[in-house]
Amino acid sequence: MNADERTIHVIGGGLAGAEAAWAAARAGVEVVIHEMRPTRMTDAHAGDGLAELVCSNSLRSDDHLGNAVGLLHKEMRRAGSLVMEAAEATRLPAGGALAVDREAFSRFITERIGENPLITVRREEIRDLPPREWRQVIIASGPLTSRPLADAIARLTGEEGLSFFDAMAPIIHADSIDMDICWRQSRYDKGGADYINCPMDKRQYEDFVNALLAGEKVDFRDWEKNTPYFDGCLPVEVMAARGMETLRHGPMKPRGLTNAHKPDEKPHAVVQLRQDNRLGTLYNMVGFQTKLTYSEQKRIFRTIPGLERARFARLGGLHRNTFLNSPKLLDEQLRLKAAPRLRFAGQITGVEGYVESAACGLMAGIAAAAEILGRPFTPPPPTSAHGALIHHVTGGHLALGGAKSFQPMNVNFGLFPPIETPTTGEDGKRLKGKRKTLARRRALCLRALDDFERWLAGRKG
Repeated sequence: MNADERTIHVIGGGLAGAEAAWAAARAGVEVVIHEMRPTRMTDAHAGDGLAELVCSNSLRSDDHLGNAVGLLHKEMRRAGSLVMEAAEATRLPAGGALAVDREAFSRFITERIGENPLITVRREEIRDLPPREWRQVIIASGPLTSRPLADAIARLTGEEGLSFFDAMAPIIHADSIDMDICWRQSRYDKGGADYINCPMDKRQYEDFVNALLAGEKVDFRDWEKNTPYFDGCLPVEVMAARGMETLRHGPMKPRGLTNAHKPDEKPHAVVQLRQDNRLGTLYNMVGFQTKLTYSEQKRIFRTIPGLERARFARLGGLHRNTFLNSPKLLDEQLRLKAAPRLRFAGQITGVEGYVESAACGLMAGIAAAAEILGRPFTPPPPTSAHGALIHHVTGGHLALGGAKSFQPMNVNFGLFPPIETPTTGEDGKRLKGKRKTLARRRALCLRALDDFERWLAGRKG
């Protein structure tokens, strides 16, 4: 083999690209990461670090026995994930969630990649299909794939693909939050007092919703106007337009919270702020992705009790996300059927979320390394979180309505094969309602971990 036949080329240095490169290097294969920043920046990124978090700083729930993304965390840790290593090293208090200091997180991954003798980082934009001499390529260019590369992929596949808007929430300086009005508490006191809560009474809430609806929005360019939103990351004003009570049953739900200043008065709605850096000087507005103009964000969000004098470190915004029609285009090893030397990983495949993107990159890196080393690769079983996710994007969706209806998907228990659960609990009482749901989730998680461990052991054997 010549050098290019022994090397894996990874296009994109986001979470998926960094994880793919790390996984391949751990297998002993040389890797080149091609990252276009800072030569060419995107509308969403702020710097040139690898694995930059551009939206939330949360990797969501870390509960590996009751939550699908927490289960994915656990599996990734067992498989040697760099992203999970970085998350542990830069972790911030966030109740039962795994939140990180976003700058320290990116810096950790950038340094670890830079120290690895098998990984080279080239700061350059790949504007066309990779050269034919690159025998193993992982395209992990993400939802912000540059237009020239996206056009080249479209020409190769004959597919225009699908796209949607993703939105970023504002970030606020902690010392500008009025703690005489707000209080610290995690919902249902799960974890520490990790969130800052801003209470609203009924009138304040209704006035706020009306202001969101009336506020001036960002004008879309012509080519953006027919791009649908992803339901998992809707702008707050789009949720508000679905009905007066929508936000109160979504990101502004008051359940599980008690106002420390007025414990006898139940808030009608609550805006939660989550720590965004290790110093605790920045907090982001949970669930407040927005397409409001900057001036309207400042005006409307300062009507929230406790945020009257808020100083914004970053205001919210929108960026366009692009992804493949993966069930039609990719095989179970994430290879493009029309050109198997090209693998895809991360959000461009239609997985949604930081963790899911990294997990997809992890599997792509392992698969590409196995092919170079002449070893067989079988994806993890669909009973595992990794396997369920890959199965969804590479064909499982076909049974759910066809490839034409393919949409980005977070990992969730609906992607897992059914399992029989006990009908009674340890107390001998019949399981029903929430207890039955929790028992089912636990059973799914235990099966997933057992099957994933067997898959890992089989790869080592």
